[in-house]
Amino acid sequence: MGFSLSVLGKFFKLGFEPNVVTFNTLINGFLLEDKEADAVRILNNMMESGNCKPDVFTFNTLVKGLCIKGNNIAAIQLLRKMEEGGCKPDIVSYNTIIDSLCKDTMVVDALNLFSEMMGKCIDPDIITYNSLIHGVCKIGEWKEAARLLNEMVSKGIFPDLQTFNVLVDTLCKEGLVGKAKGMVEMMTERGIEPDVVTYSSLMDGFCLRGEMSEAKEVFDLMLSQGFIVNAYSYNILINGYCKHRRIDEAMLLFKEMSGGGLVPNTVTYNILIDGFCKEGRIGDAQKLFSKMQACGPLPNVQTYAVLMDGLCKNQQLSKANKLFEEMKGKNLDPNIVVYSILIEGLCISGKVECAKDLFRSLSSKGLQLNVKTFTIMISGLCNAGLIDEAENLLSEMKAIGCSPDGCTYNTIIRGLFNNNETSRAMGLIQQMVENGFSADASTAELVLELLSKDKVDPALLPLIE
Repeated sequence: MGFSLSVLGKFFKLGFEPNVVTFNTLINGFLLEDKEADAVRILNNMMESGNCKPDVFTFNTLVKGLCIKGNNIAAIQLLRKMEEGGCKPDIVSYNTIIDSLCKDTMVVDALNLFSEMMGKCIDPDIITYNSLIHGVCKIGEWKEAARLLNEMVSKGIFPDLQTFNVLVDTLCKEGLVGKAKGMVEMMTERGIEPDVVTYSSLMDGFCLRGEMSEAKEVFDLMLSQGFIVNAYSYNILINGYCKHRRIDEAMLLFKEMSGGGLVPNTVTYNILIDGFCKEGRIGDAQKLFSKMQACGPLPNVQTYAVLMDGLCKNQQLSKANKLFEEMKGKNLDPNIVVYSILIEGLCISGKVECAKDLFRSLSSKGLQLNVKTFTIMISGLCNAGLIDEAENLLSEMKAIGCSPDGCTYNTIIRGLFNNNETSRAMGLIQQMVENGFSADASTAELVLELLSKDKVDPALLPLIE
């Protein structure tokens, strides 16, 4: 940008007059360097001077820059300014903002802008509908997605690969893999060939349902059709195997991946280390971590968190602490997740006082306490028989605007029952139900066991059903 501004100075020295293309180029340059204020200043100068009026491309360039930064309000304000300046917005202007709003799940605002666009006789295109369909699918509005799909077809705008990919991905995430397969068949009937994104979504859907043989079939189909399968696709399948406790099969894929010249990324290692930890195979997790440090991508905060969690849950707190120090030594800032893991590890090891001290120090470290951190600390207090402190912590989290969730309530209710505080537990069950949460399997089982021993009021039964 420094050189380009020097050239602009040369313009004036030679007596040339910059035109709208010159200024559009400068605006784009400032946006590429994250200097929105400078870009806006050029636009304002163009509008005020009147010598070189901004055109639709000028405004659209700036609208795009603002949307990339997530500044949707400023983008909409610019749209209004555009109209006031006598420059009519086009389909690109509206599409850019609608897409940005949908990505930020501001779907109602996007649909309102869509209606405004239609009211100004600006016809939507496939990009408009794809953005809106993606937006409504993200918030689970299936009926609205179907309506938009029917509407676009009625206007002679037919779904393309991106439209189908959005629908397939959403169906799979909702567990409706059968419908997703039907969607893929519809694609091929219309002459639209599925791509890696389509098949990866389908594979992910099968993995979520635990149908690993079907997921592997999709993976093999991709390979047989000559698709270049990337680390993302491998990670989906590896994650599926790990989640369903088939870590050895996941490792076979990992070796196949490495042997085929495809470099496993940080996500791959994190998935596998977590898989070994969940199986209690801490030694294998540590070996893989060492391999990652030696010849793989650099471990990130999540890598350390996953391994520390495995060590803590297997009562190897000293090793977890050593990893924590190593992490800080590599200038990786521990986040609230890492500290929550350490607090839980201290509680598991019976060091509740140390856990309390660490918990109380988090605010001074600039970390925001969340519901999971509170729940971990409450669980530790309950297990140590410190019921009054646990209840005080429940009140404290409400006071700072951190609402307890179902897990928090179930944790403290079980703690109260286990410490023979039956009446207090029953009161909290009532409170939990009033707040829209229900007893989980462990709590329900405990209540039923106590009911069989006539230790709780049978009137409690409807509350846990």
